[in-house]
Amino acid sequence: MHILHLYKDYFPVLGGIENHIRALARAQSARGHQVTVLVTSTDRHTHEEDDQGVRVIKAARLAAPASTPISLVMPLLVHRQRPDIIHLHFPYPWGELSALLCGPAVPWVMTYHSDIVRQRRLERAYRPILKRVLGRTARIIVTSPRYLETSPWLRAFAGKCRVVPLGVDLAMLQRVDAQQVEEIRRRFPGPLLLFVGRLRYYKGVDYLIQAMAEVPTATLLVVGEGPMRRPWEELARGSGTAQRIRFLGEVPDPELPAYYHACDVFVLPASQRSEAFGTVLLEAMACGKPVITTELGTGTSWVNRHSETGLVVPPADPDALAGAIRTLLADPGLRRRMGEAARRRVEEEFTLERMTAGVERIYAEVLEGRPPSG
Repeated sequence: MHILHLYKDYFPVLGGIENHIRALARAQSARGHQVTVLVTSTDRHTHEEDDQGVRVIKAARLAAPASTPISLVMPLLVHRQRPDIIHLHFPYPWGELSALLCGPAVPWVMTYHSDIVRQRRLERAYRPILKRVLGRTARIIVTSPRYLETSPWLRAFAGKCRVVPLGVDLAMLQRVDAQQVEEIRRRFPGPLLLFVGRLRYYKGVDYLIQAMAEVPTATLLVVGEGPMRRPWEELARGSGTAQRIRFLGEVPDPELPAYYHACDVFVLPASQRSEAFGTVLLEAMACGKPVITTELGTGTSWVNRHSETGLVVPPADPDALAGAIRTLLADPGLRRRMGEAARRRVEEEFTLERMTAGVERIYAEVLEGRPPSG
């Protein structure tokens, strides 16, 4: 089967959707499929490369208004492909429009990663096209039942929606250098809190920084880059907690598991439903760590079961975050029990193999022409 994935960015651009597409495309290639990923370049030139058997086409980028890269050659490149199925990754309006206008007459599957949350003007302008795109799509993959229940866009298309949770590579996460873990613990005074992710407005790290004033014994490690790094560093300095909050920038993938294993608690303090799932939660849980999340009505509080694998608190609430952190740090036995439950949950429900097989079943359902209802 020839599969064409369509989105805006791909590795080395880092982000939850980008990482998911890379993991899925590599896994599909390993299962014997011909896999092409079409995204935009970070410059004004078109490049083609191979990523472990995945053909990656990066179309020349003209501009990126409202975080939506525009490539004038992308519609032509979509037209030139001869896939058996097109796999869209929403939201990326330009890619969806390119497929709608120029795509070959093959079935579409879409992974609906998130509603358009912040760019309200874009959402209003794009609304008529989005209705056509969702109507044209044979199946819509949703990463959690919670998002399907709460998304205003998906209700009208619930009959063609299928839930396939995201998955992670357990072997990569659980294979760790013990010396590297100990070095992290020696380098930073504990107990250690960890955040991993792109530093974007909806991640809620500002509320976690404020919470740190009420957790005077802990050190917070912030892994990732993004537009909010400088404002959040300034906030830490202004709050008097800068000496206990370390912004580490990007950490290479092979080194990241050591940070998960070194931490005592993982925190994802997201403040907006743009945080639709949180793959980093799976990564931390696979390493046996309890997690703290916020109730956004999305997949984060479905992945993290309150009082079982971690704690769930209201969003944008530093006091609630601080209280949850103190509860876990004060009770090593509770952390251990929750961490063990978290690891079991990932091993049973959220593996890369399980996700890849689930997506492949949906492809087969579509290519066999089965009706969407059910």
